[in-house]
Amino acid sequence: MKISVKVKPNSKQQKIEKSVDGSLIVRLKSPPVDGKANKELISLLSQKYNIAKSQISIESGLYSKNKLIKINLPSSE
Repeated sequence: MKISVKVKPNSKQQKIEKSVDGSLIVRLKSPPVDGKANKELISLLSQKYNIAKSQISIESGLYSKNKLIKINLPSSE
């Protein structure tokens, strides 16, 4: 599964919102320095989808506010 995410670092609180176009807006407390915001983003998404952090990767936008996130959901058999 791939989702489009717009990151807003240095926010007062952590929050995940769904925008009108179906993408996510994620507010992070961490600053966009040394990958701290990316780590917080992956941690927050792993909690939301109840999966391991290793199942989430940033496909594009590593240094951008607009990111494409790949989530490897376990197959339900």
